[in-house]
Amino acid sequence: MVVSRREFIGALAAGSAMAAQSKSLPTRVLGRTQVRVTILAHGCGSRFTAYKTDEEAIAALNHAIDLGVRYVDTAQGYGNGSSERRVGMVMKTRRKEVFLSTKTAARKADDVMRAFEQSLKRLQTDYVDLLHIHSLSGDDDLTAIEAKDGALSALHKLRDQKATRFIGITSHMYPSTLAKALERHDFDVTQMALNAALIGMKDGGAAGMVPNPAVKESFESIALPVANRKKMGVIAMKVFAQDKLKGQVPPEKLLGYALSLPVTAAVLGWPEPHFIDSSVEIARNFRPMPPEEMKTLADRLSALNKEAHDLFFVNHIDA
Repeated sequence: MVVSRREFIGALAAGSAMAAQSKSLPTRVLGRTQVRVTILAHGCGSRFTAYKTDEEAIAALNHAIDLGVRYVDTAQGYGNGSSERRVGMVMKTRRKEVFLSTKTAARKADDVMRAFEQSLKRLQTDYVDLLHIHSLSGDDDLTAIEAKDGALSALHKLRDQKATRFIGITSHMYPSTLAKALERHDFDVTQMALNAALIGMKDGGAAGMVPNPAVKESFESIALPVANRKKMGVIAMKVFAQDKLKGQVPPEKLLGYALSLPVTAAVLGWPEPHFIDSSVEIARNFRPMPPEEMKTLADRLSALNKEAHDLFFVNHIDA
C-alpha cells in the first residue's frame, strides 16, 4: 500500500496525540551541566537526512518531541547543512522544549566561528545548548584542536559569549585519543561509540589504526572512566553499531546495555517513525541490566563482531 505524504504526516500526528497520555521518558542529569535530559536523544544524522521530503523529516522530529524526547542532536556536516536546516524548521516554534546540540568539524578557530554563525541561522535560534568538536580522529587531530588558533579556543569563546551553554567533543573510533582529550580539557559533555560489541580501535601510531579483536581497548574501557571521573555528561552513540548488530540481539537488549552504562543518554537515528515509537517504549520501560548479563552479552558480541566492526568504523562518519 502506498501512503501519501498527507497520510504519513497525519498518522504521526494521531500517534503523538495518543502518546501524550502515556508515561513520560526517564531523565538523567547531564553531568556537570546539571541539566536534566531524557535518556533518549533524537539523532539527526544520515537517517534523518534520508527522509525524502522536509515535511516527512519535520513530522518525524515533531513526533519524537511529542513522545517526550527532549534532546536533539545534529551537526553542521549532516547532509551538508540540510539536517540543521530541517531541525531549524522545528526549532522555530519548539526551541524551548528541547536541549539542542550541534557539532563542528572545523579545526581552526576562525573557521569554527564562521561555521557556527551559519549553524545558528539554519537552526533558527540565537544559541545552542551544546557545541561539540565533531569526530576526534587521532593524536594529530587532537594537536590541531589544541593549537592556539585551534577549534577548542573558539569553543571557549563561544561559551563565554553564551552562544553555546556548554562545550563537548565526540569520537567514533579513537578511544585512547579521546581519553587524552578528556584528561587534558574540561569539556562539559562527550559523545562516544558505546555498545555491547565493545567497538573501539587500537591506536597504531604511524601505522594508523590497527583492528585487533584480541585488543580490549574500547571507549567503554578507556574513555568512559575518564569522563565519569571528571563528571562530564556522556552521550552513547552507535548503540546498534550502525545496524551491524541487527538480528543478533533484540533491540531492547542493545539499548538496555548502553543505558545500563554510566551514561546520561543514548542518541539514536530513526529512519522510519515506527522506530521512534518502539525506542521510546523501550526507554519508558527501561530497567538496568544486571552486570553479569552485560558481561555475557558483551563477551559474546565482541567475539563475533569486534574486528569487522572496527574495520567498518575506520572510515565511517555519519554525514
